[in-house]
Amino acid sequence: MTHPLRLDLWPTAVHPWLQRLKVGFWPTYAHPVVARMFEGLAQAFAHLGHRVDDPPQADTQVVIAAAPYGEPVNWRRAPLFTARRRFGMAQQPYIWVVVPVTPERLRADLAHLERALAKTPIDPADFAFPGLAPTAVQTLVEQGRRGGPILALQRTVQSQAKAIRVLLAVGREAPEAAYLFNLVGAYPRIPARPRPDLFFLNLALRLTTVASTYEITQHQVVGEPIPRAVWQALDTPQAMIRAGREFGARGFFTRMVRVGDLVHVPVVEASISSQYSEGCFATWEPALDALVATITGSARPVAKDSLTEDELAVIVGVRSDYQGALVRHVEGKRNDPPSSEAVEMYDMDTPLPRISWQGRRVPVARSKLHSHRGVRAYDPRLVEFAPLDPAYYYFPVSCATRAQAEGIRAAFGRAQSLRNPDDPRRIVFTVLPGHGVVLVEKWAPGKAPFQLLWEAMDSGALDIDPYVPQGPFGYEPGPDGRMVLREGPPVPQVMWDGVAVA
Repeated sequence: MTHPLRLDLWPTAVHPWLQRLKVGFWPTYAHPVVARMFEGLAQAFAHLGHRVDDPPQADTQVVIAAAPYGEPVNWRRAPLFTARRRFGMAQQPYIWVVVPVTPERLRADLAHLERALAKTPIDPADFAFPGLAPTAVQTLVEQGRRGGPILALQRTVQSQAKAIRVLLAVGREAPEAAYLFNLVGAYPRIPARPRPDLFFLNLALRLTTVASTYEITQHQVVGEPIPRAVWQALDTPQAMIRAGREFGARGFFTRMVRVGDLVHVPVVEASISSQYSEGCFATWEPALDALVATITGSARPVAKDSLTEDELAVIVGVRSDYQGALVRHVEGKRNDPPSSEAVEMYDMDTPLPRISWQGRRVPVARSKLHSHRGVRAYDPRLVEFAPLDPAYYYFPVSCATRAQAEGIRAAFGRAQSLRNPDDPRRIVFTVLPGHGVVLVEKWAPGKAPFQLLWEAMDSGALDIDPYVPQGPFGYEPGPDGRMVLREGPPVPQVMWDGVAVA
């Protein structure tokens, strides 16, 4: 960027690619906590060097609005669907909605959801929140069992506010803390005490991070279609289908989230996908010199545990402008676009060596698996943890973005077991805070694609957990010789999840 942001008050690493933005405030709901949030955020954005617009202008890039807690907003008035038209914007801005809630109400609602999720059978009346569709109970239970009451609450708040990106501001007259919600289910909690200035600066930097990158889903079809006979002769499609069943049997993937199951919004397709599926996976096919990967869940519903060949795509490269992947079609098959993580799946091989496998040169990484899961523990004799660059732990990035792909590429590019093909560790993983896990397996004689991964899950060498860390974390030796998850900031002068570290 030409003019760096002013970061003199911030004590931890930030991404080097942050941009100066135009940030607008739209007071769509009056409340003391909202007013304080707007004031503090405006000061923080101005301090960083952003342009602050009040009200938003036609060229505003980030719009911060507000909505009440526990009350459904009519979609015809929701900022997500009206801001662009209201301010004459050429492009859809990043919309964040501040939703205020008192600490007492938040505790009561989380306790209610915890009790409701523990019931057998589930009582649908426990999930009959104002403005939600009757079918919302299934999604709320599924999400709650994956991430706990906070995730069920998140989906409820997003549905009522008709917003994807939400700042849940906890307080009575002024914010005491804020949760940041997004599409994939992140919920980091940022405390306002003891340093309100750092609280607002933290939030402003997080919003800046999201808006400073871009999605890389403009995939391009290249080359001649793969002949049907060639495709049918490959083992990889059936190996992918088997892998989906194997991971499904282990509860690795959760059900697809459909917006229509949560709330009725007729124009949802204009601003967001009508559904998204959690996770994707891909494996290398030597005969095609390409990755065979699952398709995007935003195109149509995809159940990863019951794949068909029509739900596979072939990735042969990355566009030179890094806007998306290069894809080859297959004759006689439905050819939907690959997963939104297609670029990261292919590009992570770029800094790594190739090896010889059955007479062909192939990437050292054979198969890749991405899902909204965490890793509770791992056996360091068999598995390597590949940390991200420090800034990703404080300022997470969004799904399907260039920033995420580059962060993953850098992490795996440093993995010693991938840089050295002879390293006996055949599995490598990284975890993106608030997002999920990316797993990689190397080639192994006599093993089917992904078999090393599901066998490691079965043996405990790789202990997969529904919980995803929301901020800084690491692993420390446990009593059984495995490395065990430990959360907490590794540097001083950082506040995280209610803990102020002096």
